[in-house]
Amino acid sequence: MAKKHKGRAIGIDLGTTYSCVAAWEEQNGRAEIIVNDQGNRTTPSFVAFTDSHRFIGDAAKNQAAANPSNTIFDAKRLIGRKYKDPTIQNDLHLWPFKVVSGVDDKPMIMVNYKGKEKCLAAEEISSMILTKMKEIAEAYMESSVYNAVITVPAYFNDSQRKATKDAGIIAGLNVIRIINEPTAAALAYGLQKRAHCSGKRNVFIFDLGGGTFDVSLVTIKGDNIEVKATAGDTHLGGEDFDNRMVSHLVQQFKRKNRVDITGNPRALRRLRNECEKAKRTLSHTNETTIEIDALFQGIEFHFSVTRARFEELNWDLFEKCMEIAQKCLYDAKMEKREIHDVVLVGGSSRIPKVQSLLQNFFEGKDLCKSINPDEAVAFGATVQAALLSKDYSIVPTLVLVDVTPLSLAEDYQSAVPINVYEGERTKASDNNLLGMFLLSGLPRVFRGHPFNVYFELDFDGILKVRAEDETTGSKNGITITNEKGRLSSAEIKRMIEEAASFREEDKKFKKIVKAKNDLDEYIYWMEKAMKDFDVSSKVSASEKQRIMAALREGERLLQSEHQTEASVFENYLNNLHNICQPICQQGPWIQ
Repeated sequence: MAKKHKGRAIGIDLGTTYSCVAAWEEQNGRAEIIVNDQGNRTTPSFVAFTDSHRFIGDAAKNQAAANPSNTIFDAKRLIGRKYKDPTIQNDLHLWPFKVVSGVDDKPMIMVNYKGKEKCLAAEEISSMILTKMKEIAEAYMESSVYNAVITVPAYFNDSQRKATKDAGIIAGLNVIRIINEPTAAALAYGLQKRAHCSGKRNVFIFDLGGGTFDVSLVTIKGDNIEVKATAGDTHLGGEDFDNRMVSHLVQQFKRKNRVDITGNPRALRRLRNECEKAKRTLSHTNETTIEIDALFQGIEFHFSVTRARFEELNWDLFEKCMEIAQKCLYDAKMEKREIHDVVLVGGSSRIPKVQSLLQNFFEGKDLCKSINPDEAVAFGATVQAALLSKDYSIVPTLVLVDVTPLSLAEDYQSAVPINVYEGERTKASDNNLLGMFLLSGLPRVFRGHPFNVYFELDFDGILKVRAEDETTGSKNGITITNEKGRLSSAEIKRMIEEAASFREEDKKFKKIVKAKNDLDEYIYWMEKAMKDFDVSSKVSASEKQRIMAALREGERLLQSEHQTEASVFENYLNNLHNICQPICQQGPWIQ
């Protein structure tokens, strides 16, 4: 029986490019996607650092072109990996920010913040995005939020899952469940579909997002949702399609102007932004134009991109999606004709060629587009959060059965050390070694004497393995903690403290901004009043001179880069109130 957690819980889709948060609305009996402070239903997974402040979400992405080396994205492609991982090595030249190898070969992101160089782990960047999602939810719910269900790609390994959970802890969240993204989408779809159909339905979830790709085959029968098989690639998505277009256009710019922009992060960021927009545009038109003023060395960039060229650039990646879909069917031991619904999830599933290939793969079957591909995962995570929370009385009666995405291979000898691996490679040593333990006390019997090995996955997909010999009763086991490469308790504590200091800095910054805005607005109204003849005519010349001098001094204070305390602006505003009293007495209309 699933453990119930006290307190309202939220669901968070922590995406590579965009994140989304939702809460359960008991009155409506459904999950509600929460808009952020910009009125958007999804938030860019970007964090930026400057000499004075840290930005998260829309504010971070909006200044990325001006501050590329300190604007961090793609943390999801770093989390839980080693620096020497080939996927990270291949991505290093694509990122405008610097990534170096840290302790235990952990990738560390280098940023300049307030004039100092800082090294941040991917967990810390992800925790900042999770903190932003937490704040969005708290503003909507008008109460503190502690419990959360966070989604991860189905093909995330043990290390990546635990690192994501660490990020949640650093953000001040109690991560009550880690759930696979396509499984969350299946929950959303199952909740919608069960009211309109009876009997068993085999549903194929096709989840192509900004940075990862997953497919899951799910059987829905009444209140039961059972995942039969899953497959995926944690490094395949919309960003890879963008990268192909960026590389192509860089070569076109170089061929036409004999200038290479690969060494200019600002130019590349501007080009990448336009390529992302062009990709979206090409989903509903056959051609678009990318125009950038003074892209590099004052040279304007003007280039037409057709849908056909975009598809040609990414053809092998699209085909790879279909190969992974075939693998999922094979693992589930199902035929294409047995699939009732094919459900599209993830923003990149909107690409026409992807939809065309998928429809052909399923021999002309209509694709289901009834759920929002950007929001389905957060919606499903919130359904799971509601099921786990004690704070709701009206929740759907769903039962979810998931699978482990990666095969678990054991490689042992007669000396009985048991090595536990995860992965899909035939050769055990080519897979990822999770841990090992010793089973002792076996009888001296001939080669091939059997004993039992049991795998137990908890709700977060974290593994326990035990072995037992029935003839002697000998047993032993291991919980895969993956401490090497994972954050230690001390590191998590330090990061939590740093996250708290960041929150305090953010509060301080907001207070400063408010104080400056209040002072700026007051100066505006006073200057306007001074220009009003009826008002200024009733003020003496000496008072006018004193007031104007005080207003000019206030403007200089606002323009100063050295004042970092809200009290400085608040105190000046109070003094200005007293100095401007002769004007204020002339009319209540003055604010």
